[in-house]
Amino acid sequence: MEGVPRAILLLLLIVDFGAAQNTTRKATEIHVGLILNLDSLVGKVARTSVSLAVEDFYATHPNYSTKLVLHIRDSMASDVQAASAAIELLGNYKVQAIIGPQKSSEAVFISKIANITQVPTVSFTATSSSLTSDSMPYFVRATMNDSAQVKSIASLMQAYGWREAVLVYDDTDYGRGILPYLSDALQENDIRVPYRCVIPLSATSENIMQELYKLIKMQTRVFIVHMSSTMTSLLFTKAKEVGMMNKGFVWIITDGVANILDSLNPSVIEAMNGVLGVRYHVPISKDLDNFSIRWSRKYQRDNPDESPFNKLSIVGLWGYDAAWALAQAAEKVGISSTKNKRTWSNKNFTCLDSMVNFPNGHELLTSIVQNKFRGLSGDFDLTDRQQLKVSVFQIINVVGRGWREIGFWTVESGLSRQLNQNDLKITGSASMPDLNPVIWPGESTEIPRGWEIPTIDKKLRVGVLTSGYPQYIRTLKDPVTNATSASGLSIDIFEEAVKRLPFALTYEYVAFGTDDTASPGSYNDFVYQVYLQKIDIAVGDITVRYNRTLYVDFTIPYTESGVVLLVPVKEDMINNMWIFLKPLSTGMWFGSIILFMYTGLVVWLLEYLNGNKHVHAPFSLKQLGITIFFSIFEEKEKLERFLSRIVLLVWMFVLLVLTSSYTASFASMLTVQKLSPTVTDVLQLQKRGEYVGFHRGSYIEGLLVDIGFERSKIRPYDTPDDFYVALSKGSKNGGISALVHEAPYIKLFLANYSKGYTMVGPIYKSVGFAFALPKQSPLRAEISKAILNITGERINEIEKKWISNGSHQNEDKIAGSGAITFGSFGGLFLLTGIVTTCSLFVAMLMKRCKENQQIAGSRGDDQNACAHGQQEETGDLVEEKGEQNSDDNGNCSDLENQTTLPVPPISNANSDQLPDNKNNNTGCRCTQTNKATSLAHTS
Repeated sequence: MEGVPRAILLLLLIVDFGAAQNTTRKATEIHVGLILNLDSLVGKVARTSVSLAVEDFYATHPNYSTKLVLHIRDSMASDVQAASAAIELLGNYKVQAIIGPQKSSEAVFISKIANITQVPTVSFTATSSSLTSDSMPYFVRATMNDSAQVKSIASLMQAYGWREAVLVYDDTDYGRGILPYLSDALQENDIRVPYRCVIPLSATSENIMQELYKLIKMQTRVFIVHMSSTMTSLLFTKAKEVGMMNKGFVWIITDGVANILDSLNPSVIEAMNGVLGVRYHVPISKDLDNFSIRWSRKYQRDNPDESPFNKLSIVGLWGYDAAWALAQAAEKVGISSTKNKRTWSNKNFTCLDSMVNFPNGHELLTSIVQNKFRGLSGDFDLTDRQQLKVSVFQIINVVGRGWREIGFWTVESGLSRQLNQNDLKITGSASMPDLNPVIWPGESTEIPRGWEIPTIDKKLRVGVLTSGYPQYIRTLKDPVTNATSASGLSIDIFEEAVKRLPFALTYEYVAFGTDDTASPGSYNDFVYQVYLQKIDIAVGDITVRYNRTLYVDFTIPYTESGVVLLVPVKEDMINNMWIFLKPLSTGMWFGSIILFMYTGLVVWLLEYLNGNKHVHAPFSLKQLGITIFFSIFEEKEKLERFLSRIVLLVWMFVLLVLTSSYTASFASMLTVQKLSPTVTDVLQLQKRGEYVGFHRGSYIEGLLVDIGFERSKIRPYDTPDDFYVALSKGSKNGGISALVHEAPYIKLFLANYSKGYTMVGPIYKSVGFAFALPKQSPLRAEISKAILNITGERINEIEKKWISNGSHQNEDKIAGSGAITFGSFGGLFLLTGIVTTCSLFVAMLMKRCKENQQIAGSRGDDQNACAHGQQEETGDLVEEKGEQNSDDNGNCSDLENQTTLPVPPISNANSDQLPDNKNNNTGCRCTQTNKATSLAHTS
């Protein structure tokens, strides 16, 4: 019987041990509040993701000592309701952390409550840049800041060449928070924001339609939309109704809507066809695919009446990772649950001062911030209490009922078509052609310009002003229709440029002033009308001035530039006794003389080596003349050597060219000097105290004063006839010595009064005439391109039409002809130098060869003489006769001038009758012709 009690006791011990084990394994509950707008798409997606994250976490970690318990509350899209829910959670459930709220405005209020209670608040949907960590120490943003995407939007604008954009946003903390960062990013890329469209949350369909009608009347056709998904859906639905989703429009949505695009209503997506979007890029993985399937099943269970089109978005992934991070942090801190479940009494329910601070709040906050891991959304890092790391943005294009990827953007590499998934580096250059093709609104494949002239508004107002020179512009007003017409060179160029624009431009002329009041003095006021938006463009003979560029922009000039002098010409007789030296430069004179002497010396040497009798005479003035001035030889003093004639022939050709050039230059110099201007420099007029004229009311008056002219020496005139009369009188007779004016006007004056006047300058560089437009006007670049395209015969036809092709022989600056330099004749001088030097070298070489032949011949005759002398029996008699013959003959003649006859061998029998030559080795071997003949007959 003792065995039974022992068995029972053992059984009881096992039961007690199991009960104890179950008691120790019970996890500590950590109460967490989840505040979302459960009527919104984002709220529904987030609730499913957070709930699934808690299930997955503890299914993966069943032995953890802590466990999150979610308390879900609906904010009903109200800041007050969200704050009330937070207070209720803190009071009734003493939650130790809050996930949410959904809106940025709600996060501001709740974060202040969290600061008092020291309860960490983690939001993965409040993206406003205004939520700073400094003023909200217990607020953690588990998503990226809105400002992270602004550079990708600016890069997209710059890639397609759009220079203006209208910002469309809702009047909330979320909508306004991105504005400073987006404006700065656009400004850095020289992109202007001409208008901001604010949509209040209470806006109805009619209110949105009114705003869209305002936008369609503007030139800008690029719109950046940063709104909630509800307001965005309404905006694009109405935009399609008013025709703003047609060809030429550009719409760019931020990541707030682009991230949840798949969950929007199909009819809304269809209305958004052609829209570009920027969204957070999530790398595709197998784990993400498996999670998407499980999430879809749970979402349908949580929302059985919801549309099946809703899909998992990046918001759901951020919610999943945020809940996972909170669960890990709670386990790391090891928070012990308070056993006292007492709730606050109703009388203290709304009293914030009665709330008890969470003792482990700061520790839990630190653990959340330091918790880093690889989540479903990518690298999860809450450094500085917000998700700062943004690796890649995806650029999408809405097409049909979905979207397609056109490229990527990263901070390091900018825009690119493809992305290397392994190392997250961009492949390709950051430029527009590196993106995939886009289907734009209206199913157009042509890249929009980004601006258009509104067709439903009034026509483009082209301001015109009658010029003091009607050839440039003149305006007329029809007394019946009151319509303004204009004509002139400026009008023809403007209308020709409009024809060459790649789009149709409707316009009407608006006259500024009247013919009686219009004057150049009112040009500043005329241009200022563009700044006042009374006219859209100012057309006329408008000079580009610095003070005008402060409030308007100008197209490229369509006329030549510069301020010049108009002066009379004079007949200047040449009285300089050395004028004949001016056609040739100093170097040319010295070079010609030296080469002249060198050629004469070489010819003299050539003739001397040839034995010319004219160069062997004693030195005299005649010899010097023959040496230097051989070109003036008398007829009997001819050159005898062929090389000398070659050298002289080449030199005579050089002299012929040089003489002709000298004659032409001298004649041209004398002719041009007779038509020289009376003044060549404006400073000469100032020093002499001469009077100068200018067009009344023009900026030339200020320019002359800046140069240093006294105002008493400056005289204004109105018309070209006044200029002509004043120049004809001259400065001493009440007129002027010169007129200072712009080059186009002087050119027009010379077309009618060219005789006796010329243009000198420019004395001051100016840009020329151009058209004025508002600052940052997109028309400026287009019209400038069209003006550049008016080239060739067309521009000449316009100028011939309005500016007569009269005599223009004096319109260019007149100056003396330049002297001929030595370099101009370098080729000819090189030719004659080479021929002369080579001829001398050849002559000396021939002389050397002849001397060597003579030496060799003399040695051979000496050997023959010695052989005959040994055979003679009476050597003395022959020697005496040889000496006698040597005395009779004297010196030998030149080998080239005498003929030597051959002497036959002499026999021994008659050797006694011939002279002995054995000792005549050094003497001349030649004899006179008659003696040689006599010896031949004797033998």
